[in-house]
Amino acid sequence: MQGLPLLPGNSFRDPTQTNYHVSHTLELKNGHRVTKWPEVGLGGTRINYNQISEDELELLRNYRPELVYGKAVVNTPDKFVPATLAFDKKVLRFYGYFKQTVPESPNEYYRVRPVKIFYYLEDDSLEIHEEVQENSGIPQGKLIRRHRFPKNDQGETYNWRDLNLGQNLAVYGKVFRICDCDAFTKEWLESEGITVKSSEPIPYDPYLTKRHQTAELKTYKTKNEFDKLKQFIEMDNKVLRFYAVWDDQNQMFGEKRQFILQYYLVNDTMEIREVHKANDGRDPFPILITRHKIPVDRYNIKGTFPHVFLELTDTEVVNYFKPSDLMVGKTVNIYGRNFLIYDCDVFTKTFYQKNFGITNFDPINIESPQVEHAKMEIPPFNGFGSLEDSLQNCLRLQPDRPKKDYVKLMENEHRVLRYEAILDSPREEDQLRRFVISYRLADDSISIYEPPGRNTGIIGGRFLERTRVSKPGSTPQQPLYYGPQDFYIGATVEVFRHRFVIKSADLFVLKFAEEHPEQFSPQVIDSLRQHLSNTSGRTDARSGLAIRVRRQPGDFIRLYAEIRNKLKHMRVTNHEEIRQMFLRYDKDRTGYIIKDNIIDLFRQLHLPLENDIIDAMITECTTNSEGKINLYDFLRFFDN
Repeated sequence: MQGLPLLPGNSFRDPTQTNYHVSHTLELKNGHRVTKWPEVGLGGTRINYNQISEDELELLRNYRPELVYGKAVVNTPDKFVPATLAFDKKVLRFYGYFKQTVPESPNEYYRVRPVKIFYYLEDDSLEIHEEVQENSGIPQGKLIRRHRFPKNDQGETYNWRDLNLGQNLAVYGKVFRICDCDAFTKEWLESEGITVKSSEPIPYDPYLTKRHQTAELKTYKTKNEFDKLKQFIEMDNKVLRFYAVWDDQNQMFGEKRQFILQYYLVNDTMEIREVHKANDGRDPFPILITRHKIPVDRYNIKGTFPHVFLELTDTEVVNYFKPSDLMVGKTVNIYGRNFLIYDCDVFTKTFYQKNFGITNFDPINIESPQVEHAKMEIPPFNGFGSLEDSLQNCLRLQPDRPKKDYVKLMENEHRVLRYEAILDSPREEDQLRRFVISYRLADDSISIYEPPGRNTGIIGGRFLERTRVSKPGSTPQQPLYYGPQDFYIGATVEVFRHRFVIKSADLFVLKFAEEHPEQFSPQVIDSLRQHLSNTSGRTDARSGLAIRVRRQPGDFIRLYAEIRNKLKHMRVTNHEEIRQMFLRYDKDRTGYIIKDNIIDLFRQLHLPLENDIIDAMITECTTNSEGKINLYDFLRFFDN
């Protein structure tokens, strides 16, 4: 039945079998798990194979048949000695280390942790110990307890054949480097036929080395040469001052600028100050480079230095500027700028003469040769336009309007000196023509107007536009223009080859001349006063002469209309401002203002001050027989 193939119908089940227990194959021996061959089969059935004892197997292993006649002599095998007894207290000791990464620490990047690896031959177990260090801050001692270390995922464990010097031992994610072993370990491995490699030194931990150097007793030796303390005591407040120039004219918009280079002997620092001049067009920042130790070549460092995060220190830069690098006549490159040292002060000369034996301190001439530019010559005046307009074409590529005296314009706005003149001409028809010459004080311009006359055959109107008129005999390059002092009674004014004789003037001309005597000669003021006193009906307060103004028919109506229009254009509609104006003159609070107050008001508004016009204004705005004006009439006058 047992030889039949396992096909349907060929397998039979024993109905008497009810026990299906499986015998165990592991047992404990001296505290260790060992394998055991099963003595019975499934359910306690007999196993059909020969069971040989350990003694019989050992006898068969050591049996050596002999090719001799007779009875073979059986060699008695040695007594079996278990590994726990044969290798008791026999341990292989290896020395090694492993590296541990230290993240986010400014003092160290990794640690080197030395260990001892113990291999117990009695049961092939291993154990790893770390030497305990004082104040290490990490748990040390037994790292991995004693047991068989797994070798791979197939369940294999490490054996003494897998251990040798100069190789790595990977255990639970850590890699231990085996560097050395003791004498017993080396002798035992060689007795087993294993070639032991040469030992390796265990690297030093950089952090522990730094700690040991800090903790060890330090000794100091005073230098016989120049030290920093002596430098601080002897060189305090001693500064070498050089005068340098930075010539950057080879670049676009470059220029030559002067600087003061100061070298502080107390700590070998330097600073550069800029020399400012008046109206040099630069902001008043005196320091170009602040005081610090300046390297000779700041780019002569390793390419791996992180410029973005760290600054240069004495570790990276060793060569700094010294007094021997700074001499008169040398060109030093400081941060990309070439400074030419052309002179120094007296203390610097004494220092170099005492320490370096230099006696030649001749300054270098840094003045650039004067470039003679072509002088601009103004061409002669061609007669087109005014002299000022033609001059702007020579001064600028894009001509600008001539600048005016705006202070004079604001002070003399609406101030006009008017004169009556006749034309000095040999022709009879020109002798009857009358002209009005208006001189504007704001811009010294002259305009001439000819009143139209009936049956004269001459069209009146504007004779001369508003313009400045030069005196006869003046050159076009330096013209002399007519001023207010040139207009007086009887004066002859030549305007573009037309001669005008002044016969009369307005009363405002006399008032202006008396208020500004510095602009008129005494002869002009006397001529105006004499002429106006003979033709007026009013008494002058200064001369005591009667003044009477001559007017043509219709002049009063025209002047009165102009005054009303000017008051209308002023737009004095705020009653509060008018009330304050009224109270400014009514100081006694009588409720009335007099005629003199109206005259003063007209003077401030630059209005004519003739008696007939003032009387007409007062008559219109009041019904008082004494000529006084109350507040209600004053408001009504401005409203109308």
